[in-house]
Amino acid sequence: MKLIRALLGMMLIAVAMLCFSGCGGGGSASGTVFYLNHKDGDGFTDMIKKSFEDKAKAAGIPMEFRDAKGDVNMQIDQMKEAIAAKPSAIVLLAVDGTAMVPMVEKANEAGIPIIITNRGLNGGKFLSCMPDEKQAGIMQGEYMAKNLPPNAKVVYLEGEKGFAGSVLRWQGFKEACLDKRPDVQLLASISANWSTADALKNVALWTKLFPQIDGVIAANDGMAIGAVQALKDAGRLNGCLVSGVDAVDDALKLIAAGEMSQSVKQDAEALAAGAFQLTESCLKGNVPTENITVNFTPVTKENVAQFRK
Repeated sequence: MKLIRALLGMMLIAVAMLCFSGCGGGGSASGTVFYLNHKDGDGFTDMIKKSFEDKAKAAGIPMEFRDAKGDVNMQIDQMKEAIAAKPSAIVLLAVDGTAMVPMVEKANEAGIPIIITNRGLNGGKFLSCMPDEKQAGIMQGEYMAKNLPPNAKVVYLEGEKGFAGSVLRWQGFKEACLDKRPDVQLLASISANWSTADALKNVALWTKLFPQIDGVIAANDGMAIGAVQALKDAGRLNGCLVSGVDAVDDALKLIAAGEMSQSVKQDAEALAAGAFQLTESCLKGNVPTENITVNFTPVTKENVAQFRK
């Protein structure tokens, strides 16, 4: 009888352990969170990563970080590694929002929560803390529509081709400026891949092709900074309005100096806080039912002081 009771006790303990380990909805969660970054060295997403890491350390949550270096195949391999480790959650900043969908679906099958921020996904199940990307473009467009001279000529620097944030920022700008100011002419538009170097190269070429450029609108600050440098090199910065997105420190310095006209602050701290909130809820077994949206704030010389550190 004692032997039977002992065996029953052991069975109950085993069942309880299985239930506890499977509370994430699938595999045996390890308590660790994997953070899969699209590319380290990207100023803005580095800020998100650092803030998230600080919050995880303060909460005592073990983290595993991976850098895909902008290579989708590397990120797929990192996702396979993460799924095999059966973590409690995966935070994903996707290199490619479509190519990563099959791996997200595999994580879904394994019961591993996926949390995204800053960079979108085009399928699979996930929780998100994302900015209102179109709002950023609208704020840029409103600024340009208000401040460009009559019959102005502008150029536009896009982010990655097909990337949702890039598309929405362009749409917002077009609706708020070009559609409302038919006198404003768009001379050229090209993808500069969020890159300062690519933007510098393209704007340098445009200064040779176009005798009049009254405004440069860039889908992020990195490209806006490259545009400012190209315009300075060509002696064409004076009188040209330059707008970017993110309000990174280098852009704020240029705004304060009068060399860049506007940025739109995307709040890295708020994105990290929201992504961490979703992650922590999953770890506690309280899977959220609603995503988090973070708003932008326009920054010009008039209010830049409040955003500088």
